[in-house]
Amino acid sequence: MAEQLTTVHLVRHGEVHNPSGLLYGRLPGFPLSGLGHTMAARVAEVLGQRDVRHVRASPLERARQTAQPLADRLGLEVVADDRAVEAGSHLEGRRLAGGRGVLRDPAAWRYLWNPVRPSWGEPYAEVVARMLLAVAAARDAARGHEAVLVSHQLPIWATRRHLEGRSRVHDPRRRQCSLCSVTSLRFEGDHVVRVEYSEPAADLLPVPRS
Repeated sequence: MAEQLTTVHLVRHGEVHNPSGLLYGRLPGFPLSGLGHTMAARVAEVLGQRDVRHVRASPLERARQTAQPLADRLGLEVVADDRAVEAGSHLEGRRLAGGRGVLRDPAAWRYLWNPVRPSWGEPYAEVVARMLLAVAAARDAARGHEAVLVSHQLPIWATRRHLEGRSRVHDPRRRQCSLCSVTSLRFEGDHVVRVEYSEPAADLLPVPRS
């Protein structure tokens, strides 16, 4: 008998309201920006046309806000999953861009010595382990159909690299995981047979500052 085909779409949240340019991580008080809400609506429009039967999200506000338009469109509940939360970081609250930046802050240097673990936060192996559990829960809830799991850039990218058999160690500047992007995991039974990537909100992405 053929294995059931199931797809779990890993969606990164939309743009966040962050005028101070901080590395916000798991800090409270960072909802979607106006553009972020527009991005979430675009994802809902695109994925709302698919056979999505289950929606879950990281408990952080920006992830829940990204998931809600899709859930509303499909008449589904957003299931909160702590395992899909942003990676823990010792650098939360520091500036990402402008000013001195994280790399120019001597107080942050003690966390930047080991990119393999990484020394600045939650180990990649732990991030992947918990994300795989969240993915499995989403898959099991939508057997034979499709599910959406809204999470964050690092958890999604680290999980993708693991499933593709690549090293978890990487250059954060080269992650293929833009705002409101969709990393689709195609399952036959419990096994991932294909990974696909798309950017339904590509035309809405903010232009990087030089």
